[in-house]
Amino acid sequence: MALGRTTFLVLGSAFAAGCTGKAPRQAEDVGSAQLPVTSSIPAAILGEAPPPRGETVKYAPGDTMTRGYLSVPGGEGPFPALILIHEWNGLGDRVRQVADAFADQGYVALAADLYRGRTGSNRDENMALVNETRGDMAAVIANLDQAQRLLRDRPDVTGKVGVMGWCFGGGIALGYALGGEDHDATAIFYGSLIEDPAELARLDHPVYGTFAELDQGIPPEQVERFATALAALGIDNDIHVYDAVNHGFWLRVDEDRAVREGPARDAWERLVGFLGRVLR
Repeated sequence: MALGRTTFLVLGSAFAAGCTGKAPRQAEDVGSAQLPVTSSIPAAILGEAPPPRGETVKYAPGDTMTRGYLSVPGGEGPFPALILIHEWNGLGDRVRQVADAFADQGYVALAADLYRGRTGSNRDENMALVNETRGDMAAVIANLDQAQRLLRDRPDVTGKVGVMGWCFGGGIALGYALGGEDHDATAIFYGSLIEDPAELARLDHPVYGTFAELDQGIPPEQVERFATALAALGIDNDIHVYDAVNHGFWLRVDEDRAVREGPARDAWERLVGFLGRVLR
């Protein structure tokens, strides 16, 4: 398949390095409550969002350390739901603020906590948390299954649930799509990929992906193979590589706004369209 590539005019100049297209498709009305949906780039990824306004929730029964973050739209609903999976450093305010942005779009958004309340402050701490967590994928799957149950048990949720993540969280989102409880969409931002068609054949829902040309950990050639495998399997997908940006560009546009804002805006508009089409 022809992989989407976009070059943006900029004004200025991998995973192990750290987590520092298509026109959007219109949403289909399948009975969920409708809030005004916009494609404006979220203030959260520009570093301009107000403090998180949602609530901390304990969603893993018997586990007092695992604490997610829940942000709910205004109004009565019902609404589709999203699970957000944090980067390699753990659940922080940037992801909480993105959850708020999705609530503004009309989604009940739960930012999961895979590190049981812990966060890393440097590469060594982050990698220790990543390796510990990836070493027990059964616990990761159970954690996200419990997050799904919390959402599905809410009367203001339609029953449609999507899962998305960045960096470490993007790879986990794909792994969960292959091994977790059924859900309706997966969105991957520069997360580690699986290319084996036999494994990918277990996917039963559409996949969105945003990747970066300069990402040495997940190079465009690997993304091309992933997208080709999805297409060969007949799996609905929206996969795109953005030129002239590196791993981590979307969640932290403010670190190089001149270079990152154009690609990040396009990726957001694609994401809004994808989620609207699949979950609404």
